[in-house]
Amino acid sequence: MPLMVSGFIQSIVLLTDSAFLSRYDTLAFDAVGNAGLLFITCFMIMVGLGDGTQIILARRIGENKSAELPKVFTSAISIQFLFAIILFLGLFIGAPSLLLSISRDALIAELQGEFLSIRAFAFFPSCLFLIVQAYFLGKGKTWPVLFSAVLTALSNIVLDYALIFGNLGCSELGVQGAALASTLSDLIGMLSMLVLFNYDKENKLFGIAFLNTKSIKNILKVSSPLMLQGAIALGTWTLFFMMLEQRGVFELTVSQNIRSIYFLAFVPIWGFAGTTKTYVSQYLGNGKAELIPVLQKRIQILTTLFLLISFHGAILYPETLVSWINPEEAYIEKSASILRLISLSVILYGIISVYYQTIQGSGNTFYSLCIELSTVVIYITACYFFINVFSLDIYWIWTVEYIYFGVIGMMSFLYLKNSNWKLKSI
Repeated sequence: MPLMVSGFIQSIVLLTDSAFLSRYDTLAFDAVGNAGLLFITCFMIMVGLGDGTQIILARRIGENKSAELPKVFTSAISIQFLFAIILFLGLFIGAPSLLLSISRDALIAELQGEFLSIRAFAFFPSCLFLIVQAYFLGKGKTWPVLFSAVLTALSNIVLDYALIFGNLGCSELGVQGAALASTLSDLIGMLSMLVLFNYDKENKLFGIAFLNTKSIKNILKVSSPLMLQGAIALGTWTLFFMMLEQRGVFELTVSQNIRSIYFLAFVPIWGFAGTTKTYVSQYLGNGKAELIPVLQKRIQILTTLFLLISFHGAILYPETLVSWINPEEAYIEKSASILRLISLSVILYGIISVYYQTIQGSGNTFYSLCIELSTVVIYITACYFFINVFSLDIYWIWTVEYIYFGVIGMMSFLYLKNSNWKLKSI
């Protein structure tokens, strides 16, 4: 529940960001939508490392090897900081010129560059936040993650209001204000997480400063497939939106409306994803693999129920949801019809995601990467044909979501049914 509430709060932040920017300027709304996806694509590399760390920590806890936790923790922070530097340089230096060269609209590309040159600084607080979060999630202690998420979200909403429009005595910064607000909020969230970590009674990690080569290798072995597949998954979506940008502003704006609301659907999916990885890893560490099928069924039922709670508006009142994000009448009807169309695909993903997360939680991350890569090839091929070859209406283009979720679900189920995934040692 704390993970779902945390996810809900983060989704509300995305909705608020979109609502502010759509009322500020349509081009700013489109630009930050695409630039934000590019940032998240890079950010997923760090998330993958955090997930790998969480899986290893949970396994060591299940094996009653608490003495191993400091080595894992210290090594993970060192690796994460190195990736933060690399990703920062890539977005701060390389992204603005790259976007100018590939974007159809030079003004949108320029706004994207302004956003990313500030947003790139968020990698540094995030590298600490994600590893401390992995520590708490590996133990199954989720309330610190919730507290930091609440603080981050509230900070972001206030700072967006102040910096985008120039309220509360601040200067009007527009797109740069949105980037600055999000980055400062990430910093606040990281500081709160460190305070909670410092006061955790079970914390045995302070005072450990030595790197462990074996631990570094193990973290990279488990995490590198997760890092790649996270970046590939979001990168694929980023590519999808870049293809849509070539079609025109109307198609892009409609799709950005969908993107903003879409994250509501992932609240229970992502919440139970973290839970699934922790439970599966701990059960395998405890030698209780026979309980995993029961766990999967329960999580699938709960995910579906909470999906109906968080995303029911896409079926019952999509026009209202869209108008909250973007009040422009020209985009509401088409956006609402697409929301209804894809709502079933989200429920489908909520069920099949449990199988995919089981593969990751078991430590078989190489195979989860193979599944992701295969799915992405099929998805990108479908996107290309739907957009560039068949020139389908934007309504039918969005049916590619059914292709993505269906393929990844079928491949995950078949892998679990036909392999010895329970025997994986990490």
